[in-house]
Amino acid sequence: MMKNKKWILALLALVTLGLAGFAYQSVSGQGAKELNKKDFIQSTRPTLFFHGYGSSARAEEHMTSAAREAGVTKTIIRANVDRNGQVTLSGKIPKGAINPIVQVNYEDNRNPDFPKDASYAKAIVSKLQELYHFQEMNMVGHSMGNMSILYYLLEHSQDEGLPQLQKQVNIANHVNGLEGMDLPEGLTLDAQTGQPNKMSRNYQTLLGLREIYPQEQVDVLNIYGDYKNGSDGSVLNSSSLSLKYLLVDNAKSYQEKKITGPLAQHSKLHENPEVDKVLIDFLWGK
Repeated sequence: MMKNKKWILALLALVTLGLAGFAYQSVSGQGAKELNKKDFIQSTRPTLFFHGYGSSARAEEHMTSAAREAGVTKTIIRANVDRNGQVTLSGKIPKGAINPIVQVNYEDNRNPDFPKDASYAKAIVSKLQELYHFQEMNMVGHSMGNMSILYYLLEHSQDEGLPQLQKQVNIANHVNGLEGMDLPEGLTLDAQTGQPNKMSRNYQTLLGLREIYPQEQVDVLNIYGDYKNGSDGSVLNSSSLSLKYLLVDNAKSYQEKKITGPLAQHSKLHENPEVDKVLIDFLWGK
């Protein structure tokens, strides 16, 4: 009986170790298909993905898995930040890892205090720099994740001691307000400059980016959904397209991509194969 008990405990230990290894692989991406060196750049620059309000890193998995399946990278880790700004990493980035991806997870995921959200972003960037000594990075945001990025840049884009942003992807951004909340009534844009005729309180704060956004450094891609009536169902296209006025004069490049169809809805854009392709080509395509 004692031998059987020891055997069972040993078996359970092995199963536990196996599950732990599987969990690590599911995050880190070890065991993924071979890298596609023909179509994608071979860089050690990390790309950080930021989720939206009330969401989590799970919302980033479709996009990051698509990148791994395309042969962009074999390395995907997760960075969790708690309400006190303490960062915990799941998985490791091996030395020389190609195009590593970091799925960001906010425990305080229903906080509309965007400067606070930006402080969480700063904590993650600093932790990654401390461990891996990155000099450059890319950032991808969906919905409120974009506000984390923009407010982070408002505070830290001129800090030469931090990794320098190279590529920025904004998906379903609500930089000039959300429908039913802080969206200015009668919002229209100048067709050439993107300058809005009315500005939300947050947009007025972010006007500071026109002065401090890094010059000729960042390539910007603004992805928005035209699900119905010039809206993704939550954000008017005119709000999303207000981003241009904030960044275009200083960005290295600025482009917009309109997504249509059923998967152009706000919460489905991060699970849209068309978005995956556009994102992958922009961030890593040769």
